[in-house]
Amino acid sequence: MKKLGALKITASIILVSTAVFCVCRRMPECFASDKPAALAVAALTLSDGTYKLSNTETTTLANTDTTQKKQEETQPITKPVTITRNLNGEKDKSGYYDSFGNHDGEAVYDILAEQIGANGVKCGTAYVKNNTGLDYDFDSALNSELPFGVDSNGTAQVLIYHTHTSESYMDEDVDYFYESYYSRTQNNDYNVTAVGDAITDVLNKRGIKTMHDTTVHDSTYSGSYDRSAQTVESIMETNTDIKVIIDIHRDAIGTETQKVKPVFTYDGKQGAQIMILSGCDTDGEMNFLSWENNLNFALKIQNKAEEMYPGMTRPLNFGYFAYNEYICDGSLLIEIGTDANTIEEAEYSGELLGNVLYEVLKHGL
Repeated sequence: MKKLGALKITASIILVSTAVFCVCRRMPECFASDKPAALAVAALTLSDGTYKLSNTETTTLANTDTTQKKQEETQPITKPVTITRNLNGEKDKSGYYDSFGNHDGEAVYDILAEQIGANGVKCGTAYVKNNTGLDYDFDSALNSELPFGVDSNGTAQVLIYHTHTSESYMDEDVDYFYESYYSRTQNNDYNVTAVGDAITDVLNKRGIKTMHDTTVHDSTYSGSYDRSAQTVESIMETNTDIKVIIDIHRDAIGTETQKVKPVFTYDGKQGAQIMILSGCDTDGEMNFLSWENNLNFALKIQNKAEEMYPGMTRPLNFGYFAYNEYICDGSLLIEIGTDANTIEEAEYSGELLGNVLYEVLKHGL
């Protein structure tokens, strides 16, 4: 019996030693790779290089807050990628979902279009959803002076960028989606960079010099805010006159079997409703000391958008978060539509938002 026990112990030691040897031998190969996390997520990698994740982005109709949905843990930084958008005037569906493609055998689900209206505290022409519990005077903040201004000296004043660059939209204006629809892509004809282009074009044409960075920060999802902050800070080192930095995202509302697209109509054309996120840090734990200046800016955008394009905005989301808004007084995160809106609806809202930003930045109102 003693000999048998000794043999079992010896065999166990050999097995453990072999396993440790294999791991140690393979580990350097993993971290020598351009994508050190590749081995851990290989089973989730899609054909276009994005990663299919749990439904962390989806919110329900009962709770449309996105305050917590973008919180992340920091992971090692992957090499950023910049992809050029198709500029030939036609959208290319290569590598992306096609509503009119062959979907034999797939389940089909509904898309519900609705205008999300009054909810929360009325402020000027719009509403604020106060998730902080603070008794805050939003009207006073709205009516106070904008804490910064833009110059017409030929230097960049505004930076548009994307933390979740691959967030994308529906390809066609239909009231259904198939189960294979996955709303993330690095095809820039269908993701948020197309919206960033629309905003940038309007501001540049109207005389506010604007830069648009399309670096992909979410090839791996976790750590994307750290990567985008590094990109922004690097750009601002060589473009020191930038006053405004806006992180353009798209939201998601609904479930796996029904998606909601928030819409409004202006001048006979349907657009995607937008939602501004403005953070709060009353105790300084996030080192977000300028949050009231950011809120001032956010409220002015919200108010002006509703003056110019009634119904364009969902209630402003005010909560205890920072994202990258701490970088400067004019730093905000804006959600343009959801993954059920069409890319055309989102681009239209981008154009209108460009007009709104121009009015706020030029006139401070």
